Amino acid sequence: MSASPKILLVKLSSLGDVLHNLPIVWDLRARLQDAQIDWVVEEAYVHLLEPLLSRDGFRGIDRIIPFGLRRWKKKLFDLSSWKELLSFRKTLQSTTYDVLIETQGLLKSAIVCALAKKSSGSVVSGLANATEFSGYEPLARVFYNQSVQVPTHCHAVDRSRWVTCSAFDWPLIERVNAPQFYPSEYVAGIPKNVIPGFRTSYILCFHSTARESKRWSNSHWIEFGNALSALGYQVVFPWGSASEKIISELLAAQIANAFVPPAFSIEDAFSVISGAALTVGVDTGLTHLAAVLDKPTVEIYCDSPRWKTEGYWSEQIANVGDIQDPPSVQEALDASLKLLK
Repeated sequence: MSASPKILLVKLSSLGDVLHNLPIVWDLRARLQDAQIDWVVEEAYVHLLEPLLSRDGFRGIDRIIPFGLRRWKKKLFDLSSWKELLSFRKTLQSTTYDVLIETQGLLKSAIVCALAKKSSGSVVSGLANATEFSGYEPLARVFYNQSVQVPTHCHAVDRSRWVTCSAFDWPLIERVNAPQFYPSEYVAGIPKNVIPGFRTSYILCFHSTARESKRWSNSHWIEFGNALSALGYQVVFPWGSASEKIISELLAAQIANAFVPPAFSIEDAFSVISGAALTVGVDTGLTHLAAVLDKPTVEIYCDSPRWKTEGYWSEQIANVGDIQDPPSVQEALDASLKLLK
């Protein structure tokens, strides 16, 4: 293989999954400085990748290719959707890729690999099996020429590294090589909170998640919030939908000086998290964003396995609870106070 291969990464969604795939960009660059690295991602998550774009001597991602499947599916019979799909395929055909790394294990992402133009002898590497508690569609294997068997209990970061190392026949990158997510200069330069209404010392509480069983109980959040409020912190309950806003307001109404901010974008989330004294949240994408930014973070696990996404790379991160074993208020409070010291 050339010392400067053309590589296509395919990880379409969701927020947390995209974040946990970021380290393979650094892994690739450390070994293939002159490679071209492109990434196909759902258009809603493009901003997560922009800090890794190659620029001013920094080599990261050379091209982000947005994928609008969620929007196209809503307007399946609109001519504009089909025009955009054809334009997307044309973009994938504009480069001849030597290695395609598909770490999602879903049919839609495998089909993206099929649409891409490939060199003779190209490697299309993907998952041969599911990891527990993760989505997986066995039919996706039809579109790979290298299917990689991974442990069924495999952290999301480690899973991506398994597939990547297999594609290049490299030794597996062990956990002692702590993953890197964003350039340190970028993280240091994130502007502090840009949303009005926040006080100087605030704690973000991400209570919402896609699956109800992964939530921590409202009574726990109220007791937890009041304990932190009594210490002088402003407790903030963000939201992303109308139903989540109702819960945020319900929680805030029972905690002294708590705050429900206006809705903010993923772009704004970087600065909101950067300015927080602490982020506490359930197993959801914005909690994981705080962890990958190496900000003080308490990750609360209630009905998902901790081994799958826990932040293991920094002493700034505390992980409490586990599948079907939510943490007590005291456990979460002890972890929080340790990070706030």
